[in-house]
Amino acid sequence: MDQDGIRRPAGRHMWELDRAEALELLATVPLGRIVFTQHALPAVRPVNHLVEGEDIIIRIHEGGALASLAAPADAPGVVVAYEADVIDPHTHLGWSVVVTGYARPVADAEDLGRYADLLRPWVGRPMTGALRIRPDLVTGFRLEAAPPPPALAVGG
Repeated sequence: MDQDGIRRPAGRHMWELDRAEALELLATVPLGRIVFTQHALPAVRPVNHLVEGEDIIIRIHEGGALASLAAPADAPGVVVAYEADVIDPHTHLGWSVVVTGYARPVADAEDLGRYADLLRPWVGRPMTGALRIRPDLVTGFRLEAAPPPPALAVGG
């Protein structure tokens, strides 16, 4: 146990990521999970994504749960969370990033065409749109192996 009386696994440290590093890591993976409200309850869907600047872009298809995410025209969007990670199941080392922000449908036809080429579907449904998540809050952490303790000097 450490000085706070908490049992922690030996050999690992958790480091908080800054916004830039968190978004940079998010851009290195193609898969994440979007958290949104469906029928007044939290819902989670795995989706593929791309990062453009600070925005996260995900594809949607007609009839899917995400296609119903629409905000009133005067609203900044619908509040969602987006999470992606890479954690080794054996060593428990890696990272996790959570983005909270507003999602809005992408309206520009040129952008939609480009995203359709970049975002590969998981299933045979055609992409009918895309959502752009504008992050307000970006948090993340990295789990790394702890450096070995310094060797004690012997003798004298």
